[in-house]
Amino acid sequence: MSGPVAFCSPSTGKVVRAVLFDTFGTVVDWRGGVAEHVEAFARRHGLTIDALQFAHDWRACYQPSLEAVRSGNRPFVLLDELHRENLEKVLAQHCRQTPAISPNELDRLNKAWHYLPPWPDSIAGIAAIKSRYITGPLSNANTSLLLDMARYSGIPWDVIIGSDITGCYKPAPRSYLRTAELLGLHPGEVMLAAAHNTDLAAAQRSGLATAFIPRRLEYGPRQQTDLHSSGSWDLDAASIVDLAAALLRDPGA
Repeated sequence: MSGPVAFCSPSTGKVVRAVLFDTFGTVVDWRGGVAEHVEAFARRHGLTIDALQFAHDWRACYQPSLEAVRSGNRPFVLLDELHRENLEKVLAQHCRQTPAISPNELDRLNKAWHYLPPWPDSIAGIAAIKSRYITGPLSNANTSLLLDMARYSGIPWDVIIGSDITGCYKPAPRSYLRTAELLGLHPGEVMLAAAHNTDLAAAQRSGLATAFIPRRLEYGPRQQTDLHSSGSWDLDAASIVDLAAALLRDPGA
């Protein structure tokens, strides 16, 4: 008896065997999650902080700090370390006069990125996809961060390959190609599912299959980017549950 039919990517001509996900923004809500941790931090230290703006400003440091590594201006360092450096900058911007805060307390706040809530459709959608495909993150986060996040949120990954294993940050081609290699797969057998068109474009240039999932509130109600698919991706889904339905659909039905 033959097994279930898997999705064949129109762009790569390969049967997809693994569906990997961008994580921050696509699988988990970094904005709301980080803001919740910032609010708790502010209460502990008697600070007045706009927690949502703090989360936005912290995230705004993300790409510039990654670019310093991607450009070769500094050696590869864990995303945890980059987040910690950026935390001190953003805290200084938001609190001109702050009480003495111990390094341990800053480390505790930096762990906010490890414990982020999933979007409502993430767990059910990934669990359904896992019934037929290898699932995991394809993220700029380091492995320990992704492991903590999975255990906290209940994300049912089959495998976790962090950026510390590939040794680079997206959208460098190696981040996509090395991940496929570690799984023993041709790049075209790997699909990246993401809420960010630029991530999908880089994955497509590296030979991966692609799927877009909109997260129109990732940056809040005033978000102006990635509201819709802007490329010729293999699939354009309304949610991860919707993506699961497309990937599990019998093409002969």
